[in-house]
Amino acid sequence: MRRIEQPGTGTPERIQWVQCAGRAFSLTLPASVPLLEAVRKGFAAAGFASGVVKLDGLRLSPFAYVMPALSKTPEHAAFYSETFRPEGGAGIDVGAMTFGRRDGAPFFHAHALWVEGDGKRSGGHILPDETTVAETITLEAVGLDGTVFVAERDSETNFKLFGPVPAAVSNGTGERRFFALRVKPNVDFCETLEAFCVEHGIREAVIRGGVGSTVGARFADGGVVENFATEVAVTEGRIAPGEDGPASEIDVALVDYRGKLASGRLVRGDNPVLMTFELVLEAA
Repeated sequence: MRRIEQPGTGTPERIQWVQCAGRAFSLTLPASVPLLEAVRKGFAAAGFASGVVKLDGLRLSPFAYVMPALSKTPEHAAFYSETFRPEGGAGIDVGAMTFGRRDGAPFFHAHALWVEGDGKRSGGHILPDETTVAETITLEAVGLDGTVFVAERDSETNFKLFGPVPAAVSNGTGERRFFALRVKPNVDFCETLEAFCVEHGIREAVIRGGVGSTVGARFADGGVVENFATEVAVTEGRIAPGEDGPASEIDVALVDYRGKLASGRLVRGDNPVLMTFELVLEAA
């Protein structure tokens, strides 16, 4: 399996997780409000401090983003590009967001593919501090109770990365069994989730959210992304009963460090995580 050497030392456990309660809800983002503030207010109104959001159909202007890039120093295995601020903003085709906290304040991690104001198709990592909702929209979200995604310094990658940490149950509104996860580098994304489900007695689950990176990509239809640095969003995902146990069906969209866009269903066993992959499993 492909592998990218990270600058630091990781832990033996390759998945960080917290079991929690949760609830799906409709998240309305009003026009002309900074995206981070709109998301914060929407989650707070539903009684949650953390969760995940499906971004499909969201329009943003002004809008700022970065793409994956090669690292210019040995401090990181890959890095970010310069900041892009397209005229006319952008309309999101597909995307996912993890909402939580960083440095004691609300923050999000979001990857998407979009169409910019001049018609250019692109994708990458949305910058929270420079992006505003252009048109009012209601999106699908899941709020978590009993855990919060918190950005903490990761000694393996030298990045500050979102991961779930336990939190007090705040509102008791959770209706289903949820697991907040962060998958770490150099393990296969699909097989790691399948093994987690086996370990925790989960026969079937739906993936909510899904923001991260893989070492290139291999798709079930034969498509290949060779460039190793990517920004990935899960578009649809589930774990279903298979002949040998839980089997993943995970569709993603991504951009690589040369700006190439790709999408498709990930091949099980041939898509290692590059830096991180955070998501929520909703157990059936």
